[in-house]
Amino acid sequence: MKERLLQQISEVRRQAEEELRVLQDSDGAESFRVKYLGRKGIVTSILKSLGELDATDRPEVGREINILKNLLEEELGGKLENLKQASRDKALASERVDITLPGRRLPPGRRHPLRTVMAEILGIFTDMGFSVHTGPDIETDWYNFEALNVPQDHPARDMQDTFYVEGDSLLRTHTSPVQIHVMESRRPPIFAVFPGAVYRRDNDITHSPMFHQVEGLMVDSGITMGDLKGVLSTFCRKVFGGKLGVRFRPSYFPFTEPSAEVDISCVICGGAGCRVCKGSGWLEILGCGMVDPAVFANVKIDPKKVSGFAFGMGVERIAMLKYAIGDIRLFYENDMRFLEQF
Repeated sequence: MKERLLQQISEVRRQAEEELRVLQDSDGAESFRVKYLGRKGIVTSILKSLGELDATDRPEVGREINILKNLLEEELGGKLENLKQASRDKALASERVDITLPGRRLPPGRRHPLRTVMAEILGIFTDMGFSVHTGPDIETDWYNFEALNVPQDHPARDMQDTFYVEGDSLLRTHTSPVQIHVMESRRPPIFAVFPGAVYRRDNDITHSPMFHQVEGLMVDSGITMGDLKGVLSTFCRKVFGGKLGVRFRPSYFPFTEPSAEVDISCVICGGAGCRVCKGSGWLEILGCGMVDPAVFANVKIDPKKVSGFAFGMGVERIAMLKYAIGDIRLFYENDMRFLEQF
């Protein structure tokens, strides 16, 4: 029995080494491992035969089996490494890059039209002495509504379908909350503008669920509606042209009283009447008004000592008029044919 097992070990070694020499790939190597070294492999089968030997013969045969097992594992590992190296060499040869070929030129970047218009708006107001302030996109109900004189049951909330996050937290529907933060932390005089993204449940060719606003605030003693008209008329003419017609119409906003909407003569038809202005010759551009005393009271500013005005505009609205863009969604589609025009 002992001699038969030793002869079998010798034959298995010879046969295994022959198969190792002709291995060509990793699949063949795995088949070899299963055949010889797996749980049901040849070497395991020989090991199970040890129980049939006399106790005096088992150490010698067991030693030969272990030598065979270690030898096959070592030689299989070396073969696998050689196969991997050959595969790497083949890949390197096939993927070689000719560095003498001319490179691909990347197209130059363009500044997004919304960023261009935003920078122009802020530049006009900073030239007039306004400072720039930003705030968080996620606000509380207090800062977004109640501190701005929009209580829970106020119908003005229906004008702004809101994305609520958790509890009384929400995605701000305008940048007016930044006005409250600034008035809480600073005392008049305050000349400030507030740019940023805002969010509302609205989506069509002229509305987007996320868009950009620039709002502004001027608070000091003796501020009047005349100051408001002077600042905003100057702004509109700097953006759209020096001879632009500007008019103020009475309107309503919960945080200003009196309130107004600002119209400009149509930049498409020059005021003659067209499809864009619906034949009126005028286009609405922004909203404004004198800060309501209730808003001042909410930030502990005495409305008997100071007054002020606030205004707000949509950056997309101005960009669409400035560049004659008919669909707000073009700003967010990243179509290079559109962006390369700016």
